[in-house]
Amino acid sequence: MPYPETFTGFQVNGPETWTEFHKNEFQPKPFGDYDVDIKIEACGVCGSDVHTISGGWGEQHFPLAVGHEIIGTAIRVGSKVSLIKEGQRVGVGAQSYSCLNCRQCKNDNETYCQKQLDTYGAKWPDTGIVSQGGYSSHVRTHEHWVFPIPDALPSTVAAPMLCAGLTAYSPLVRNGCGPGKKVGIVGLGGIGHLGLLFAKALGAEVWAISRTHSKEADAKAMGADGFLATSDRDWNVPHKMTFDLIINTANSFEGFDLDAYLSLLDVHAKWVSVGLPEDDGIKVRNQTFLTNGCFFGSSHLGSRKEVLTMLQLAADKGIKTWVQEVQISKENLAETLTKLHNNDVRYRYCLTGYEEQFGA
Repeated sequence: MPYPETFTGFQVNGPETWTEFHKNEFQPKPFGDYDVDIKIEACGVCGSDVHTISGGWGEQHFPLAVGHEIIGTAIRVGSKVSLIKEGQRVGVGAQSYSCLNCRQCKNDNETYCQKQLDTYGAKWPDTGIVSQGGYSSHVRTHEHWVFPIPDALPSTVAAPMLCAGLTAYSPLVRNGCGPGKKVGIVGLGGIGHLGLLFAKALGAEVWAISRTHSKEADAKAMGADGFLATSDRDWNVPHKMTFDLIINTANSFEGFDLDAYLSLLDVHAKWVSVGLPEDDGIKVRNQTFLTNGCFFGSSHLGSRKEVLTMLQLAADKGIKTWVQEVQISKENLAETLTKLHNNDVRYRYCLTGYEEQFGA
């Protein structure tokens, strides 16, 4: 069977028409010795997809097919590929390239490589071809960014872990989440609910922190040991200086009382923000940090090693993403991304039905 020379995807032409998807053929980057071609079967719908095509994150390269929580089958592997075998079920997340030679890459920090490229919307420097994402028939990716999927994980469960899951998992494990630690997860959306599931699986005492009580029952069903609603009066007072780590996944800083959140942290404990809101962010004063000497930082995706250990943990512990499956089509994409834009999701949409749209 000949390999496809072009791929097909649902592309958006620009932010003015971001809910209009067009089924187009496109040219992937030239196939290299370390590349893997993947026939896609499922793709999670990430908040990044909405921020990108709606213009919330600034100018982009259009036409563009988004999607970076990709699961499929490796149908072609380059002559020097050693990590992936043809026929394997594999995944691709939000990053598809780094130099693999710099200090960061050699220290399992390849997600911080200065030459890193995103799975969609990045220009390949040698050709100028724009990378296209998982709302497509296929994706072509360097083997380092292609991950075998454990048999125990259904594709729709595994897909959201490749961006949302990793975005939470990496800062959890890098900052000591485990038995004897009290960990807070701010925001119970796509990233936040997976952060809760992984923090619990890692053995920590986990508290969900949300604006209201509307998601409290879900948080408890996911295994949360406690729940704080920031709309409650003095919500933080009983828990001041008791948390070892807080991962902030919130997608908006509107009405965000940072001082109240940081007051929860023990001495030199860490607050790690992983959400990327479109608004201006928050004002930080040094006085905020003086009462407990807490640290304030961020985290970006995670390493290949972390992806593989995360997926194995999910397989071993039976972790299940809370997904709503959607058949991929122009109409369903428009509806689904509009819902996500309006925060109408519990807790991750995942696209399926690729064979019906793109053929066997």
